[in-house]
Amino acid sequence: MNIKICCVGKLKDRYYEEGCGDYIKRLLRFCKLSVLEVADEKAADTLSKSEQEQVKDKEGQRLLRCIEQGDYVIALTIDGSSPDSLLFAEKLGRYRLGGKTVAFVIGGSLGLSEAVLARADERLSLSKLTLPHRLARLILLEQLYRGFKILSNQTYHK
Repeated sequence: MNIKICCVGKLKDRYYEEGCGDYIKRLLRFCKLSVLEVADEKAADTLSKSEQEQVKDKEGQRLLRCIEQGDYVIALTIDGSSPDSLLFAEKLGRYRLGGKTVAFVIGGSLGLSEAVLARADERLSLSKLTLPHRLARLILLEQLYRGFKILSNQTYHK
């Protein structure tokens, strides 16, 4: 199975780098995985709605360049479906059977542009809580690993 994670911003903190690196190593036993980082748009702390949309649009254009035509795209957004880990594992099993590259897309601090959301085949929420996008990446990697362990009938998920 091919999975790619398309995300805004680089990991700047060592603990995120180490955590993500650990789960990436673990996941490589189960799938081909790539993490594609695009630059975040520099912006002031306070922005008008119009300026926020411009930032999301610029980041969204960069994210869309990471997505190929045949990819099955899952946008991470707070208003997406919120499966539990067992249901997420079941979905992962279906994605694997589908044979397409699955592209998870994580936006920047302002979220995803309308163009990215329109391209998405599915929307997923990791939590109803607002998560920093770097933490969302770590949680996604952990849940992918947990899902593959569940599919393999291994005990990590207990």
